[in-house]
Amino acid sequence: MKITILGTAYPYRGGLAAFNERLAKEFQKEGDEVKIETFTLQYPNFLFPGKTQYSTESAPEDLNIVRSVSSVNPFNWWKIGRHIAKNAPDILIVKYWLPFMSPCFGSIARLVRRNGKTKVISVLDNIIPHEKRLADRLLSNYWVRTVDGFVAMSRSVLNDLDLFDKDKPRAFCAHPLYDNFGEKKSREEAIAELNLDPSVSYVLFFGFIRDYKGLDILLEAMADEKVRQKNVKLIVAGEFYNNSEKYFELEKKLGVGDKVIWHNDFIPDSRVSTYFAAADMIVQPYKSATQSGVTQIAYHFEKPMLVTNVGGLSEIVPDGKVGYVTEPNAQSVADALCDFYDNNRMDAFVENVKVEKQKYAWSRMTETIKSMLK
Repeated sequence: MKITILGTAYPYRGGLAAFNERLAKEFQKEGDEVKIETFTLQYPNFLFPGKTQYSTESAPEDLNIVRSVSSVNPFNWWKIGRHIAKNAPDILIVKYWLPFMSPCFGSIARLVRRNGKTKVISVLDNIIPHEKRLADRLLSNYWVRTVDGFVAMSRSVLNDLDLFDKDKPRAFCAHPLYDNFGEKKSREEAIAELNLDPSVSYVLFFGFIRDYKGLDILLEAMADEKVRQKNVKLIVAGEFYNNSEKYFELEKKLGVGDKVIWHNDFIPDSRVSTYFAAADMIVQPYKSATQSGVTQIAYHFEKPMLVTNVGGLSEIVPDGKVGYVTEPNAQSVADALCDFYDNNRMDAFVENVKVEKQKYAWSRMTETIKSMLK
């Protein structure tokens, strides 16, 4: 098939780019012709909360990525929409994650559909954003009306879609494994690279730090008296997308400065495996969620997980089998951390992760997307 993916890709960084690039490679593996139309401008700098939008890594090999799209220029949307329509792919795939992108994506998709051939399939990260803003509902409605079919990566998002549309084709397909971050490393190698004490056990909070991800809950859990007594430290690896000072102030107030190691820069793809190899367990104490790419990195590196019972996270992490599903509060998280170490759960969880990860092949995602055409 002839497929165009519209959205984030190299030279932009982060999970959106990783998803689109990995999806393109899977389609190519299946014999499809794939082109990615990515941004010349993704976010205006004043709207971007991080330090930079751009990757420091080398460009991915064997992908046809063209920088063509401005998220804020309607004249550009007209040009790109007509260009894609003329190229007439069988499918235009758009990963939707933020209402801000709705005018750009929706306008392009409307123009593309006029060719009478191309079907627009939206892979939904969210339909209702974690951090709500005025006009979110209006903008998402605009996007939904331009789409021929939806693939949601959690059942909670599939349910949220009913608030906007109940008639168009839709399917659930769990977020596939992020298997594009290299091979597993040994713990010894990772500990040495990060200059950590090998006699200490480590849990990992990974990814962009935003309020809804609950790092404050995890800091409070580290202050629990039973957790304090354990030879366990928390590695926080990721860039702040919200005010960092409140977390440092909370750390000081709780007196857990000796229990937390801060690596607060964006972690490039080439370093991801190092952080996961160093950790015994990946902790995601989210206050709200749909699904998370972090869980799928953890599956790839065969790491137990602790997630909270919000959104679709519990769908992906069977409680007591590959890790824990706790309530989004410090006591529940602390109790799970204690159980993990007191009862030596790691080996059993790892063996279960190796089995469970087989569910998340990229071929399932490509198959689900193509099924929308039927």
